[in-house]
Order: sequence, then structure tokens, then C-alpha cells
Amino acid sequence: MRKLLLGTTALAAAAALSANAALADVSISGYYEWKYQSTSADVTSQDGTTFGSDSEIAFKFTNKTDSGLDLGLTVEMYSDGDEADNTDEASLSIAGGFGKIVLGQNDGVGDNYGVASTDLPAEEIYTGVAKNADMVLVNADINGLSGDSNKVSYHLPAMGGLTAGMSFMNSGAAGSTDSTEFGAKYSMDAGGAAVTIGYATGTTEAASQDTDTSVIGVKVSSGNITAAVSQATYERAAVASVTGNNNVSKAYSVTTAAIDQADEESIGAAVSFKVNDATTVTLHTAETDDGIKTESYSNSGIEIAYTIASGLTAYINVEDYDYKKGTGSAGADNAGTASKLTIKATF
Repeated sequence: MRKLLLGTTALAAAAALSANAALADVSISGYYEWKYQSTSADVTSQDGTTFGSDSEIAFKFTNKTDSGLDLGLTVEMYSDGDEADNTDEASLSIAGGFGKIVLGQNDGVGDNYGVASTDLPAEEIYTGVAKNADMVLVNADINGLSGDSNKVSYHLPAMGGLTAGMSFMNSGAAGSTDSTEFGAKYSMDAGGAAVTIGYATGTTEAASQDTDTSVIGVKVSSGNITAAVSQATYERAAVASVTGNNNVSKAYSVTTAAIDQADEESIGAAVSFKVNDATTVTLHTAETDDGIKTESYSNSGIEIAYTIASGLTAYINVEDYDYKKGTGSAGADNAGTASKLTIKATF
């Protein structure tokens, strides 16, 4: 009798789990990028050829409650073998007539509402900044101050073409380095063209001087042509040490014993032309200057994206760059050309 009861209980639990799972929509997606890069640089350590890869798997669950709330769980995981931490982002979203709340490890709202010129190319390189240099902005985009740290974000309901939101990252019990971001975006039609204007700003608290960053940009699309311009700023006080990634998709690691005060401004422009259903050509340029140390970085390039087959795309990027270390900056002057071939498969 006891065995029969246990078996019945197990079957009932399994049925309940199946019924609950049936209520949720589940999707699994992923991508894999293989890269070959050739760099001709003044700095010997950056001169030569390299192989690289980047891959990720995303699990997404969505459900609607009896009261009409839309629930979402998103977990994105790195699938490269050399990643020390396999989880990229993990967050819960709750949406309804009040807007949307996102809880957990995800980007701040600056990533949602800021418009940057370098959103147009997909696989830009931005090499040439010495690995121990302390420049942060090189692509006319906001610096994600809190990264994917655990935070709470709120997105207002769309009001016509206007969307906006804010996010807050609590740095811990001491609360000495909390981060806050605000952003807004407005989309409209003007003379047959789609126009989007976006602004985002973020602040990380500090004992002496807060770190502030912002971006403002506009994007215009008409027919097969899309153009964008943006301006970003970054201000910080001197800090004792920093270890982390730069602001362009982990292109290189920044590790310094000390970082000086910074007052950076980055301006960028890009134009993209869809040649046909399979081919898109994008031209882009950006220049960053530090007003305190006269440190500067400029980059101009072209990207050709070609769809080989559904879910399979090849990217060819060629860029010229010039880095000047400025007065008192770490690293060395560096100029050169970088070329990269990327094969990307999406699933």
C-alpha cells in the first residue's frame, strides 16, 4: 500500500510539473562566432594575427498570470571553454499596464535607451589602445558603469513614440559605490524617414567625486540607408586600481596600478547601406579626447556583412586607428590597421 501511495504521489507531482511547464513558453537560442584578425601595429605586442571565438546560449521563459501580468525569465550563458564565469546575465521581468520591472543581473537602462553611432556596425574592432592605457570611451557610447551587476530597473509604458526608464545598482551594505542610470528615447516619422533620438546618463557614487557618463545620439533611416551620430562623455576622479574590460564588448582587459582623473569626450558617426537582401556595407568613425591629459584615440573603418545562408553570416572589417598616450598616460603611442573576418551562426 505504501509503495502504491508513493508511486501515485510521484505521478501526481510529475503531472503537476508538466501542467505548469505547459503554461510557460520556452525558447532556446544561441550563436557562435569564429574570428580571424590581422593587425599591423606600432606596438609589437599587438602586431600579428590571432584566432578568436565568442558564443552564447540564451534560455527564455515567458508566462502570463491569472491577473494579466507578463512574467519573463532570461538566462544567458557563455559557451566558450575559456570563460571563467559561464553566466552572462540572469534576470526576472514583470510587465503590465504599469510598465516593466526587471530584477537581477542585467544591463542598466543606458543600454536600452542610449543611441550610439557605433550601434550600426556589428563587429567593429577598436584595437590599438595600449592594454594598460586608461581610456574608457572609444566608441561614442555610454560606459556601462554597473555592467551586469544585480540591479532593479523600471521601464515606463510607451507614450506614443516616447519610452523611458531608470535602473539602480546597490553596491552593498556600505553603499559607497551605488550606480544609477536614466534614459529616454523618442521615435517619429519625418518626411518618410524614421528618426530616433536617444539620451542616457549614469552615475556611480564615490567618496571624493562621482563617476559620470552620458550619451546623446540620433539615428535616421530612409529606404536602404541608415545614418547615426552620437556624443558620449565620461568623467571620474583618480582611483587606486582598476581591473576589468573595456567598453567595446570585452575587446581587451584593462589592468592598472593607478588611474588618473579623466574627462573624456567621444564623438562618432556611421552610415549603413543595404546593397541587397544579402549584403550591407557600413562606414563608421569615432574620436575620443581626454581634456585633462591630452590623451586621444581615433578610429575609422568599413564593415561588409554578407548573409551566406539563413542563420549564417560573414563579416569583414577593416579599420585604421591612431592612439596618442598624452601627458602622464600609461602605455605608448600606437597607430596601425586591423582587419578581421568573422563567421557567425545563429540558432
